[in-house]
Amino acid sequence: MLPSYILALREGLEAALIIGIVLGALRQMRRPELRPALWAGAISAVLVSLVASVILYLLGVSLEGNAEKIFEGFTMLLAAGILTWMIFWMNRQSHNLKGNLEAGVHKAVTRTGKRALFALAFFAVVREGIELALFLTATAFASDAIQTILGTLLGLGTAILLGWSLFATTVRLDLRRFFRVTGILLILFAAGLVAHGVHEFNEVGWIPVVIEHLWDINPIIDENSTFGQIIKALFGYNGNPSLTEVMAYIAYFVGVFFSLRKTGNKPAGEAVKPA
Repeated sequence: MLPSYILALREGLEAALIIGIVLGALRQMRRPELRPALWAGAISAVLVSLVASVILYLLGVSLEGNAEKIFEGFTMLLAAGILTWMIFWMNRQSHNLKGNLEAGVHKAVTRTGKRALFALAFFAVVREGIELALFLTATAFASDAIQTILGTLLGLGTAILLGWSLFATTVRLDLRRFFRVTGILLILFAAGLVAHGVHEFNEVGWIPVVIEHLWDINPIIDENSTFGQIIKALFGYNGNPSLTEVMAYIAYFVGVFFSLRKTGNKPAGEAVKPA
């Protein structure tokens, strides 16, 4: 439940911030008649994301044998890749996200009004929704579907409350610190997805195990116990991993961690340049 909560909170807060910033820009421009177009775009994006999530999950559970393992492996590696891109993107853009969105709103309203604003809201929110759908599908494969749904609902509820508080009250959230902390957790989560994806490909013979069980600590922390299931879902824990699983986990974590540190050490003006 914790992985899905963190993912839903992070993605949900980004979407809530986007809606809040656009609403604030419309208020400054004194264009309240455009709000229905904004909400229509956002709601449409949520519906598309829900459909995508259901299709991905049903497709996964309908497969059997090696086909299921291959699908799960690709889903986890794809989710890890998109999650990594999101971490780097937010690391560069979090402090000027508001300015970029407000500029987009002014341009949309000036050009084509309602249709452009609908498209702006739709594409901004659907990106977060499709990413979340993919992440949650991978999480559901690694843990329990019911726990994943519960964590998602709690995370989205928290995100809505935080987003409303940021723009409707005097509450202030240090977004850079928030994204930094959740970014560290998501790096660990993505590393677990990479290792789990490698494990699935180990089972179908696509990636050699080299050493089948590098260690076995299941007698100490059973991966099928309650605690084991929690850290398995959150960090990709495996009580008896293969050598290639461990190598993939370490390589991913070290590579992303030092890349983020390198990016963070750049001068502010250079760090925000688009990749």
